[in-house]
Amino acid sequence: MANVTFLVLEGVDKGRVYRQLTVPVTIGREEGNALRLNDERVSRYHAKVQSEDGDVILTDLESTNGTRVNGSTIQIRRLRAGDQVSIGRTLLLFGTMEEIEARRTGKLATPLQEGGVQTIQAAELAAAGRALASESSLPRRVEYAPTVWRARDEDVPPLPLKLTGSQSARLAEIFDYLHRGITTSVENIESNEDGTEIRIGFNEWQTIQAVQLLLARYTRAIGEPDGEM
Repeated sequence: MANVTFLVLEGVDKGRVYRQLTVPVTIGREEGNALRLNDERVSRYHAKVQSEDGDVILTDLESTNGTRVNGSTIQIRRLRAGDQVSIGRTLLLFGTMEEIEARRTGKLATPLQEGGVQTIQAAELAAAGRALASESSLPRRVEYAPTVWRARDEDVPPLPLKLTGSQSARLAEIFDYLHRGITTSVENIESNEDGTEIRIGFNEWQTIQAVQLLLARYTRAIGEPDGEM
């Protein structure tokens, strides 16, 4: 059974470690949550962490103020060591220092066994600072400014496994539809003489925004299967 660890970086509970909690884990203000936060902007039952097919999945439970991962508002998201989860005024760091270091170096980490809530020791705080400062691909504590998007192998989310034939066909159809929209929008772009800037027409820009909107709607539909697309 999977275990997860969260370190509180900002907020009323700053300095606490929720170590090796057994999933599923609920996060919220109410007693009964495995990860309980003393933050008035956190909903009674704000979010849920669960494990499926080896992935750790974070889902917002229709909270009042929403949930963000690495600055982006989410409904459902796969978590990786080093991700920052913002709930209310609380900022959580996902993963142990060993797991974050393992992600940075590409090595496997040895999971810790003990559970419970502890206070972060000075050595752990120092290790956290070194791990985050030395890893350019991990999120940093900023005022949610937009970050540069890079299609690097280690950042590309994997496709879900064991899809049925029907599911695979439907997913391929969605990807093809969105791909055609992006391809159409970039066919007629123009660049300046030295190639450092490009110009795109208004219609093409609207197409890109339409694709962005569809992606947002698909993401919400996945997180809320019973909702409207």
